[in-house]
Amino acid sequence: MSDVDRYLQAGTRENTRRSYQSAVEHFEVTWGGFLPATSDSIVRYLVDHAGKLSINTLKQRLAALAQWHISQGFPDPTKTPVVRQVLKGIRTLHPAQEKQAAPLQLQHLEQAIHWLEQEARRAIEQQELGKLLRCRRDAALILIGFWRGFRSDELCRLQVEQIQAEAGSGMQLYLSHSKGDRQHLGTTYQTPALKRLCPVQAYLDWISVAGIARGPVFRRIDRWGHLGEDGFNPNSIIALLRQILRRAGVAADLYTSHSLRRGFATWASANGWDIKSLMTYVGWKDIKSAMRYIDPSVSFGGLAAKPIIPLKLDAGTLTRLPHSL
Repeated sequence: MSDVDRYLQAGTRENTRRSYQSAVEHFEVTWGGFLPATSDSIVRYLVDHAGKLSINTLKQRLAALAQWHISQGFPDPTKTPVVRQVLKGIRTLHPAQEKQAAPLQLQHLEQAIHWLEQEARRAIEQQELGKLLRCRRDAALILIGFWRGFRSDELCRLQVEQIQAEAGSGMQLYLSHSKGDRQHLGTTYQTPALKRLCPVQAYLDWISVAGIARGPVFRRIDRWGHLGEDGFNPNSIIALLRQILRRAGVAADLYTSHSLRRGFATWASANGWDIKSLMTYVGWKDIKSAMRYIDPSVSFGGLAAKPIIPLKLDAGTLTRLPHSL
């Protein structure tokens, strides 16, 4: 690989690169299209998949094809008026409600952590190091993911040497880039220690029992309790989260890795955070992106058969969080 190719590759997120490659292969291999493409072939591709693929998937496929043409020095056939009009028609004739992950409820978070703590105690009593490692790792992953509102890829890219944590005080986490950091300037995140369900203590417990001082924070553990060197693949987080929740007695099928992020946003909104504080804390730049993660609080007054009571953590712990950053 040349230096130019290496820097070009580094300029695109790994997940985006993989999804774009898959989209181009679908157009060229699965569907039988030719590259470079014409706007007419793009239109036929869209029409053939209208109603079969979601509008968001079709838009992602167009973005991939546009990127391929631009990078190869060809005119972009996806930006012609006819392509835009056909895409608009598909959206009109095949409306679909956007699917969103269910927000992880605080009571379910607490139920999962309680189960992991019980399992950790049993592991200590039975001297099962592998089991203890998994419990400590999983508790840290879920609590950091929830209280920091991290995506699965952000959790998987956390490095031990880029985290500073102090028990009873807080933690500082640095990510060299993220989805919202288009310029790869790097972002430092902070979160305080909490009276319960504490991500700081969970992280320190995990690092201590794992004995790691460098490299990925969250790693695989084999059946014999051996800790891997490489970090988790982001695609494995959903299965891991659902497995933990099921074992803790929580119906997990509606939850995905985005449930941690949505769960925190929903909790924060219900506990009085204004949208500006929430966007600053999580790192959202676009208010539309933020609103997609928040379940609105509504009131029907005395007409509601059952009042909606927001779950709260210890009063004053996180409701003042934005002011302490």
